[in-house]
Amino acid sequence: MRYEIIGPMAERFDEVLTDAALDFLVALDSEFAARRVALLDTRRARRDRYATGQLPDFLPETAAVRDDPTWQVAAPAPGLEDRRVEITGPPDRKMTINALNSGAKVWLADFEDATAPTWQNVISGQLNLIDALDRRIDFTDARGKRYALGDDLATIVVRPRGWHLVEKGIVVDGRPISASLVDFGLYLFHCARRQLDAGKGPYFYLPKLESHREARLWNDIFVFAQRYLGLPQGTIRATTLIETITAAFEMEEILYELREHSAGLNAGRWDYIFSIIKNFGQWPDFVLPDRAEVTMTVPFMRAYTELLVRTCHRRGAHAIGGMAAFVPARDPQVNEMALSKVRADKQREAGDGFDGSWVAHPGLVATCREVFDAVLGERPNQLDRRRDEVTVTAAELLSVDKTPGQVTEAGVRANVAVALRYIDAWLGGAGAVALWNLMEDAATAEIARCQLWQWLHHGTPLAGGGAVTEELVRSMLAEELATVTEGRADAERERAEQAARIVEETALGEDLPSFFTTSAYARHLGPARALALAAG
Repeated sequence: MRYEIIGPMAERFDEVLTDAALDFLVALDSEFAARRVALLDTRRARRDRYATGQLPDFLPETAAVRDDPTWQVAAPAPGLEDRRVEITGPPDRKMTINALNSGAKVWLADFEDATAPTWQNVISGQLNLIDALDRRIDFTDARGKRYALGDDLATIVVRPRGWHLVEKGIVVDGRPISASLVDFGLYLFHCARRQLDAGKGPYFYLPKLESHREARLWNDIFVFAQRYLGLPQGTIRATTLIETITAAFEMEEILYELREHSAGLNAGRWDYIFSIIKNFGQWPDFVLPDRAEVTMTVPFMRAYTELLVRTCHRRGAHAIGGMAAFVPARDPQVNEMALSKVRADKQREAGDGFDGSWVAHPGLVATCREVFDAVLGERPNQLDRRRDEVTVTAAELLSVDKTPGQVTEAGVRANVAVALRYIDAWLGGAGAVALWNLMEDAATAEIARCQLWQWLHHGTPLAGGGAVTEELVRSMLAEELATVTEGRADAERERAEQAARIVEETALGEDLPSFFTTSAYARHLGPARALALAAG
């Protein structure tokens, strides 16, 4: 036996971690682990080149793919023809029911940025998806309120964790297996046939891809997996998140590599901003203002979304818009103001040609649907709107220096507060966290800590006088930590202190780590910490 289960076997976990399913994971690992590692090495080498001043551009070696007007992606699969509203969230039991019942066309069951990757969360999430497809899932909260599935359910699309992450609960030949392969493999093994029997199919969102070669790896995995499980080629469909600056230069090539399996592209706005800072944050022309100022209408974000719609519709692929992260509040005035902003954002997307968009909360589904209904009517999408008039240059994709706005002391504090509170919650097993009426996930926490690093690195001036200094950030972090830990038990206080140390390590050091989640998972969630949380 080449695999070993390190994580504890909780109730019903044996239904997910069967010998046959684990043999499938081993087969995926044997075939593709080395290519994954090589592509991660390529990512690091590319980032090193950017550190010397090189900038990305459209690839000359793939010009023939971009210039060929004839190729198209596969026609929309059953359940993915109409995607006007998509809701995202972790596959915990309550969210699974609420998302499927929400009225959205699609539910993105998120094992990535909205899930803290404890062993319990990972395996119970797979179990919840099986139970949902078997219609045997329910949930009763602490107040005695019962949740159960209705009749008209959203189509499930699973987002596995990114290539940079591993799963320490399962080791193959003594090493942790790729988290991407675990999330993809377990869902496909258990749910592909269930989905086909229900008239749909196994669908995925692919996160944080940085190149068409990474898309090619996923496509080869799909071909291998379908052959292994006896599924017809093309059964799997995948929407790729364009949430890195390098992927923005390779949108057409990514669609081309996945064309038999492609379901379109999504504008992953938060990770996209994070990617800009991570790759070019050491250069003064790429310093961004307060996060709240970096809207979808600033020039570099506008160029990215316009190119995405044109690229998708030219190739017959869906273009899915970005996240509306507002969480409805009890204050009607707060809700009215926030929903007006959500509505304006979705009107911009629908007017630009997007076929649908994301929301983070069931309370936003109606607003998003209303906007897209007004544009689409009875049509399932607007793939016929080609946007051939759009042209976007490399300089426009990189025009970060044209972003209006300032860096304020309030913006610095907001980043400190969000990074600390989110990482604290993440260490406690929560990956989607409502803070100040916004749903924060790992991507927004990454923006927060990367902006702190960028502003410190450049000694960025503050509106009203002064500059961002280490002393200022540390004093704010100490103040926020005191607020967070007030009245907490010892274990929760220790967890918040760990979160503060992670903020220090990933935002205040000389170098900017690529992700806070990799080191935090290794040191704080796994393996011992992850297993303790799972057991608890």
